Amino acid sequence: MSKKIYVGNMNYNTTEDSLRDLFSGYGDVTGINMITDRYTGRFRGFAFVEMETDEEAKKAIDGINGKELDGRELKVAEARSRESYNNNRRRYQEY
Repeated sequence: MSKKIYVGNMNYNTTEDSLRDLFSGYGDVTGINMITDRYTGRFRGFAFVEMETDEEAKKAIDGINGKELDGRELKVAEARSRESYNNNRRRYQEY
């Protein structure tokens, strides 16, 4: 089963190929989703990478988090579900 990884703080000029090259050093990359603005179509500076196995994803997270790519220090973590993200957002808005 594939594992989804969040990659943030990316340079706006980073390409899918350079991201794939970086993550391929830790295992098989099954997919990359570079997030773009729905109105302008510009890259928003974060992406989701899918790795073949949980073990490969864990190695990639540990190996790449804090590493520099295209002049930016990447923030890499296990991706959370949209539902989990929305629940946390609501909780903080209540305060």
